[in-house]
Amino acid sequence: MVKTGEKRRAGIFLALALLCALAAYLALRAPQRSYSNADFGIETYKSPADADGDGTDDQTDLLESARAYVATAPKYKSAYYDGGWPDDGCGVCTDVVACAMRGAGYDLRALVDADIRSDPDAYGISAPDSNIDYRRVRNLAVYFARHAEKLTDDVSDIAEWQGGDIVVFAGHIAVVSDLRNRKGAAYIIHHANPAQTRYEEDALVRCGKVEGHYRIG
Repeated sequence: MVKTGEKRRAGIFLALALLCALAAYLALRAPQRSYSNADFGIETYKSPADADGDGTDDQTDLLESARAYVATAPKYKSAYYDGGWPDDGCGVCTDVVACAMRGAGYDLRALVDADIRSDPDAYGISAPDSNIDYRRVRNLAVYFARHAEKLTDDVSDIAEWQGGDIVVFAGHIAVVSDLRNRKGAAYIIHHANPAQTRYEEDALVRCGKVEGHYRIG
């Protein structure tokens, strides 16, 4: 028979566990305290290029287009699509980058396919497939290393991280945000997993070792 004292202690432990779970949930849902370049005296980078000729530079276009894509709240699903582009409101991390670039006037699907066909050995691909090749992180890592401006991998060099940059991790890729945390580290715009609660968040360090940091245009 369970004693009254033991019941009381069990009830207290359960209440504490529920409070901890509630606090964790509220922390995830609470607004993030973010900062801007101006808060750290950092000049916002503007690209000299405007690939789509819309009057907005490529760097700004990439950033705004990444935000526009995640504003559709895509569901996380890794799948193959005939025609290449996801058409069911779903996607993965590479789709954030592809849609950001498309909004700036760059067809990442066509660019990656052309590069693979011109030098398949660089990618280790013997049978190119334009429907999926541009949606694989390992291929984008090769493509950006070959065709984009290589920047620092040091996340503490905060001024070198600008909204609209591309960052590659092991098995993951994201667009750099122009928002920053209290230490000045840039946020990222990404799609990492089905449990993700925010698409734009303070996760540059949390995603692991940076394997590439690039700028387009």
